[in-house]
Amino acid sequence: MAKKIKIRFKNNDPIEFDKGTTLKEISESFKKYFNYPIIVAKVDNDITSLTQPINKSSYIEFYDRSSYTGNTSYGCSLQFILILAVKKVLGYDTDVVIEHSIDKGFYCEIKGKNIDKPDITKINKEMKEIVKSDYTFSKISVSRIDAIRYFKKKKQIDKVKLLKYISNTYINLYQLDDIYDYFYCDLAYSTKDIDDFKLTYVKDNGFVVSYPDIYNPECTLDYVHHKKLFDKFLDYTKWGRILSISNSADLNEIISEGKYAELIRLSEAYFNSQLSNVAEEIYQNSKNIKLVLIAGPSSSGKTTTSKKLEVYLQSKGLRTHQISTDDYFKNRDQTPIGEDGEPDFESINTIDLDLFNKHLLKLLDGEKVLLPEYNFITGKKEYKKKWLQIKDNDIIIIEGLHCLNENLTMAVERKNKFKIYLSPLTQLNIDNHNRIHTSDTRKLRRIVRDSKYRGYGAADTLKMWKKIRKGEEKNIFPFQDDSDFVINSALLYEIGVLKTYAEPLLFCVDENDDCYPEALRLINFLRNFLPIPSDEIPTDSVLREFIGNSCFRSKD
Repeated sequence: MAKKIKIRFKNNDPIEFDKGTTLKEISESFKKYFNYPIIVAKVDNDITSLTQPINKSSYIEFYDRSSYTGNTSYGCSLQFILILAVKKVLGYDTDVVIEHSIDKGFYCEIKGKNIDKPDITKINKEMKEIVKSDYTFSKISVSRIDAIRYFKKKKQIDKVKLLKYISNTYINLYQLDDIYDYFYCDLAYSTKDIDDFKLTYVKDNGFVVSYPDIYNPECTLDYVHHKKLFDKFLDYTKWGRILSISNSADLNEIISEGKYAELIRLSEAYFNSQLSNVAEEIYQNSKNIKLVLIAGPSSSGKTTTSKKLEVYLQSKGLRTHQISTDDYFKNRDQTPIGEDGEPDFESINTIDLDLFNKHLLKLLDGEKVLLPEYNFITGKKEYKKKWLQIKDNDIIIIEGLHCLNENLTMAVERKNKFKIYLSPLTQLNIDNHNRIHTSDTRKLRRIVRDSKYRGYGAADTLKMWKKIRKGEEKNIFPFQDDSDFVINSALLYEIGVLKTYAEPLLFCVDENDDCYPEALRLINFLRNFLPIPSDEIPTDSVLREFIGNSCFRSKD
């Protein structure tokens, strides 16, 4: 008689299963609680694929695509389906390169080939056939050396170079039909669970694969082309290719040869060239521009960027003044309440919009204005001796969460405003099939900064991230197309530096903490990169805003 194990799911009474029952079989008893197919599971706080057999009594949580964990696995599983479909349609010697996140999906190119809309139609049809065929994503453990030999034989040099810098004796590969691939996240059980996606032809050999996200899990929304953002991604990708740096292995090779200092200088020069270009554009239209507004998601480097841009504008003979929207917060007892019943500090209605616009109009009319200073301890505005009066050709620089939203500066005509969208739009990938999420770069920046300046542990930051992302989806991303200029604050070398700061903090997350699986995912992500020391990073770098010793901070 088979030995029994007890499985507890949420607040339900334990259910007995035979020892060795797979998570897929166990999930059948709980799928009634979900609106979509279960993708992955968490067993005693460890994320794992549904192919895993369970040999002891455990507490289990399951995730569908409406959750962050499930949606991440959904996206990776969809990538593998795409890879197989491309090979079936265009030939097994053809490879797809998954470049970067865009809108509600990811942008791809076919390596070495130009494709057209009929090709996309064929790939889309083949992907649907693969879904219908109900292939299992089989997870196998192999020696790293054997994996290198396999990928070398298949001429997948990106993976050969990647595995060179991984010290594990054994690694996990996934098999789909007759191909194997390496992914650093767990995949779904079956292709039939990845049943909702759309392919959109963009240009030349490029296309976007869209799929449901956690904010719209019920279906895949049509792709919306954000041209400025898309073009900025492409520019950065082309620049990376000129330097022969497209993935972590390329970066690791430079680090291992001790050439990272030159890369740091090149990366900083690239960022500064963007500031020079935007400063010139503002200067050329300085007779009309009165406000420069800078917005971007969390940890984009808004503070450093606004201060550096101020220097560039002043070097062109323009007088600038900075105003903080934080000083215009309403008194804390007037903070609007969010859907969760808690104060919503990220709502635009947290700002005293009437007072802010009243002061802007007075300043633009040449009046002398006493500006408020917000006391975060008392939760009230205070008026001390912060007076400001500007001249005709002066420019006011404002950075903040809502700067792209017209409601923030409704009293000022659009023609008198120059809006900048800022975000670290990394073009670096782990390999051709594993992209780096822009939000992961920002998350690591935030973990490091929160630890250094706010006394938060990595777990504290990870717990806040869901709310941060929700605020960005509501308050920033819908307005990005109204920007006049996009600045990419990503630095080619930064993940190697962030590794040295973030990795110890992530290892401090307790194994029983709800955030542990995410901390472990980030640790596994960082294992693909060699560390880079921070000594060569200039004090005016955006990265200094997070790791410390920035010349724009009075104290570090």
